[in-house]
Amino acid sequence: MDSIDKLASAITLVKEARGVPLSASCVVHRGEMLEILDDALAAFPSDFDSAQKVISARDAIIEEGRMSAEQMISLAREDVARMVEQTSIVQIARDEARKILDDARETSIQEKADVEEYIDGRLATLEVILKKTQDAVARGRDRLAGAGDKDALSQLSDSD
Repeated sequence: MDSIDKLASAITLVKEARGVPLSASCVVHRGEMLEILDDALAAFPSDFDSAQKVISARDAIIEEGRMSAEQMISLAREDVARMVEQTSIVQIARDEARKILDDARETSIQEKADVEEYIDGRLATLEVILKKTQDAVARGRDRLAGAGDKDALSQLSDSD
């Protein structure tokens, strides 16, 4: 920055100036000092413009960085929310699947017991029917066996 250099030159000129005896004053060449100060004054607007541009650029970079950071944070929060939601959805699905399997097992056990009970009842009925049939067959055989005795008796009576 030129204005700073010019002001530094003016300060140096005053420091190196010859002092007035018995006083805090010094002797400085007026023309030289005015020239340095005029140059410094002339350089101020361009230096200020440069400084303003640097500050504006810095502010723009800071704002861009802030917006980028906010966007990243927002995306990260959305990703986390999505992951949490997916995790909870997966957990809910697993719980539901476990419940369905448990219900299916219970239903299977109950249906198996019902089928076994039905089959046992049908077999008991068949057993009763078979028992009656067996008794009827035995009576029939007994009759047949008794009928042959009657035939043998009738043959004996016929031969007399």
